Amino acid sequence: MRPSWFVAAAGIVAVAYGARFLPEDPAELGVFTLAPSVFLIVYIFATKRILESLIAASLIGFLMVHGGDFFQAFNDALMKVLQSETMAWLFLVCGLMGSVIALIERAGGSFAFGTWVSSKAKTRKGTLLWTWVLGMAIFIDDYLNSLTVGSSMAPVTDRHKVSREMLAYVVDSTAAPVCVLVPISTWGVFVGQLLETNGLAPPGEGLVYFVKTIPYNFYAWFAALLVPLVILGVVPALGPMKRAEERAMNEGILAPPGSEKIDIKAGAVVQTPERPRLANFFAPILFLVAATIYFDVDMAKGVASTVAFMFVLFLFQKILDASEFADLAVAGIKNMLLPLLMMVLAFTFAEANEQIGFTSYVIHEAAPLMSPALMPAVTFLVLGITEFITGTNWGMYVIALPIVIPLAETIGADPLMAVAAVLSAGVWGAHICFYSDATILSSAASGCDNYRHAVTQMPYGLLGAALAFVAFLIAGSLA
Repeated sequence: MRPSWFVAAAGIVAVAYGARFLPEDPAELGVFTLAPSVFLIVYIFATKRILESLIAASLIGFLMVHGGDFFQAFNDALMKVLQSETMAWLFLVCGLMGSVIALIERAGGSFAFGTWVSSKAKTRKGTLLWTWVLGMAIFIDDYLNSLTVGSSMAPVTDRHKVSREMLAYVVDSTAAPVCVLVPISTWGVFVGQLLETNGLAPPGEGLVYFVKTIPYNFYAWFAALLVPLVILGVVPALGPMKRAEERAMNEGILAPPGSEKIDIKAGAVVQTPERPRLANFFAPILFLVAATIYFDVDMAKGVASTVAFMFVLFLFQKILDASEFADLAVAGIKNMLLPLLMMVLAFTFAEANEQIGFTSYVIHEAAPLMSPALMPAVTFLVLGITEFITGTNWGMYVIALPIVIPLAETIGADPLMAVAAVLSAGVWGAHICFYSDATILSSAASGCDNYRHAVTQMPYGLLGAALAFVAFLIAGSLA
């Protein structure tokens, strides 16, 4: 038995023994609700293994609630996650985005784009600044942003010996942080609906109220604006990122060990046409953005229609025949299986935490610290740590906003600023989490092991969080 699995088994056995003394009602678990999360974080840092960590921590959570029936509960949770509308949406969107990326690559679009960018950006800094600008431009959805920018810019940054950790950081920091600042995005639509559902915004005015939260979404602002400062060296490479950059420059090793497992390109050498066209990169991306907006910012419909558009476009150019197109589309979906598996396990762990009342317990314990002046900063800090543990930012919003909005109104705090603190917390926590959708997809697109991406990005996430915390303290005291 591998040592990591031995530690996991020992942890589960220990909880199985201790579970005999826990209250039967999950609502009375109290501080014990933290046990699976503490185990998860310690286990990840000790073993650097994400899949085993999520499985073992989930089993511990179900063991605490269901006792001897924990394995059946784990199986039921997996089925619930796999059959959920959210996961079906993720499989459709991420799977077909894998197809879109594979098809653009084969059509020569990525090669032409890389050549074009290389003619504009002659230096490492210039290449990374182009990555940042492209990320700022694709604001419609963070998944589209991460997968498109990471996969298209990796060959370009490789030419300048940029570590994949640095590329993943730039990609990740211009995905969700930018999307949550733009109302015409999947984030704006989703949050606007939540604001209407929870009674803060009148029916039909959810986006209007979402726009009012944007000036207070301090972490998103700091995270996005820190990127060019890091690229230009104003903020230096810190800790593990500095070592990654030195490895890439001095040894020529661009990706950390194990990155090929999550890389959606998996190191494959793709045949490209003799005369690759830049239009074969921009036409599908622009169509995808336009189609997503046309279908009321629905990424699923947008990406499905884009695959159909690419079928006509590439067959008309005689780049591919129908059989080759289908084979490449399926191969692209296969390349997304490991990232999707990680997200399934992350959602299963979130389900275990929900059953033991983790988020509700944390918010309840933090409530006595709330005052009108302190509420935004405390909300940001507490829910940011919660999101770092659970890894599902939109899921956290669904649980937290129905509690935070009435609490803000009750104590006389600004509810819009409180909502902004929740949104910032979700972005920050997912930003530094080892297994959040943001980390996984940015790692997969950039060809960087997700553990190394999270570790190298964490110092910048903590710096942005510290600035945001101070900003929330100031804004809360002035409100």
